Amino acid sequence: MLRGVRAKRIAEQGLRAEIVRGAVAPGQWLVEPELGERYGVTRNSARLALDVLIAEGLVERIPHRGARVRVVSTAEAVAVLECRQVLDGLLAHKAAQNATGGRADDLRDNLLRMQRAVADQELLECSTLVREHHRLLRELADHPMASSLVAQLEGRIVRHEFQLLLRPGQAGRSVAGLARVVDAVGERRAEAAEAAARAHVQELVDALLPEPVRA
Repeated sequence: MLRGVRAKRIAEQGLRAEIVRGAVAPGQWLVEPELGERYGVTRNSARLALDVLIAEGLVERIPHRGARVRVVSTAEAVAVLECRQVLDGLLAHKAAQNATGGRADDLRDNLLRMQRAVADQELLECSTLVREHHRLLRELADHPMASSLVAQLEGRIVRHEFQLLLRPGQAGRSVAGLARVVDAVGERRAEAAEAAARAHVQELVDALLPEPVRA
């Protein structure tokens, strides 16, 4: 059995991926010894991995019962996205203002990887790269408060976002929306970057709801 930081990371990454793609269902109980066996790590490493995913909003711990995959309703996911719409717009605006020299190059490189993942139908990889896009955008924006708020929210909807990517054509539409954000950031067009980021999130809201709602 592996132990230590590496073991925690293995269990954390493995369980996160299973939750995101739906292999572990919302509401399913997560038993530490079973997780340890599944990922080849100690029970303590499994517990530490759960703590990380609890902080991300993917898992919840119920007093006297244990940990389970957090159930996030469509209504809650929409509410989170409505908050994200404002925050993502702000971060894109700030990122564009800060995109001097080659500071947007990492965003462009990540966009190319996302586009390849869509072309190859590697949707789990695409989901990972979408999260990397948002991390790079936060880094470039250099707005700690907005970044902290987004970090608290994004784990709650990562499964919904992945399920959306599975819909025919949705991955291509999502990456096209992010491409408009990257282009505007790279060209230092702050207002256009903010508008593109907000429009991208609105598309996700519309995709989640049976009847689209315009902001």
